[in-house]
Amino acid sequence: MRLLAMLAALPLAACATVPAAPPPPAPAPASWAWATFDSRGVLRSGAGGLADRAAGRAVTIDDPVRVASVTKLHVALGVMRLVEQGKLDLDRDVSDYLGWRLRNPSFPNAPITLRLLMSHRSSLTDAADYVLPIGTSVERHVQNSKAWDAAHPPGTYFRYTNLNFPVIATAMERVTGERLDRLMQRLVLAPLGVSGCLNWSGCAAPVLARAVALYAPDGKVVKDDLRGAPPPCLVYAPADGSCDLPGYAVGTNGGLFSPQGGMRISVADLAKVGGVLLRRGTLPDGRRFLTESSIAEMERIHWRHDGANGETEEGFYCAYGLAVQTSAQCATDDLFGDGKPRIGHAGDAYGVRSGLWVDPATGRGIAFFATGLGDAPPKGRSSYRAAEEWLAANLRR
Repeated sequence: MRLLAMLAALPLAACATVPAAPPPPAPAPASWAWATFDSRGVLRSGAGGLADRAAGRAVTIDDPVRVASVTKLHVALGVMRLVEQGKLDLDRDVSDYLGWRLRNPSFPNAPITLRLLMSHRSSLTDAADYVLPIGTSVERHVQNSKAWDAAHPPGTYFRYTNLNFPVIATAMERVTGERLDRLMQRLVLAPLGVSGCLNWSGCAAPVLARAVALYAPDGKVVKDDLRGAPPPCLVYAPADGSCDLPGYAVGTNGGLFSPQGGMRISVADLAKVGGVLLRRGTLPDGRRFLTESSIAEMERIHWRHDGANGETEEGFYCAYGLAVQTSAQCATDDLFGDGKPRIGHAGDAYGVRSGLWVDPATGRGIAFFATGLGDAPPKGRSSYRAAEEWLAANLRR
């Protein structure tokens, strides 16, 4: 009777039944997982499909997956920690950290800063590719004229460019003397209590055993079919297949561990990263991870599309901070369909669509991924794909 009385005293909203989620859009993803969270932890979650088809292993929110460009937000957290330590400055010529002169050859007198690199206004492009295998260097790679936008000087034009992040990572390595995978473990993942890793480097055996394999729509394996063991080469290997990682000179090629998209992390751990954003830089125990001003600087809109000042990729990018997107800033980028802005980042690679988003107004967020979607899954009502909108809708349920 006491339990019944307690239930009767609760507000109606607390007793309301959560609406059931609709089935996944066709074609269904190979696997998917999502979790809503607040500053204290996961509130609700769901998952479906197989993480490993050969083993028949069902996916869960604790299984690590390659979250693609959501990686950039994590690297930005590392940059801001180094800024707070006085090792980096967002507005200093990044050449001072690299040890060589980084310049757009069409605009040789225009310095390029970390702020411009992180907000995709550096004038670098991906036309020369951004996959930098072991044995090459960032310095040599950016000597290719295709790596540069000859029409727009640094700071004047937004173009989403993965190559910005190998440059950023190389600067991080140079000022710390640490390889990026180890640096990210020390600066970001370990303090946040996250068991993720870059290119599987640093992930423990139990984490490797839970890896989400990535499949093409026809069922063929695309990536990360680990079978419980790390890949034979943790970085990009050259055409001859060599992988002399012990011989790598730290600070020459920060792109080795894919700072633009190589994070493997679970939805449950993404929620921890989202939690530090909601807590404005504090850890669950109250200790500081970043200052509130650093979080605010990441989230502040550094570029907003005005019709002529950048490439939106069919309306996908309308406003951007320091490796942080702000949604619902134009008619096409409203992932959640309610016109309310959320802060975070989307990911897209190897048939995966992923996202980490927080809503400062409500103090809630969502992390999600879907795999097996191929290169061009069906679009939704916005510039996002139908599968992303289906997963994101769980934040409002």
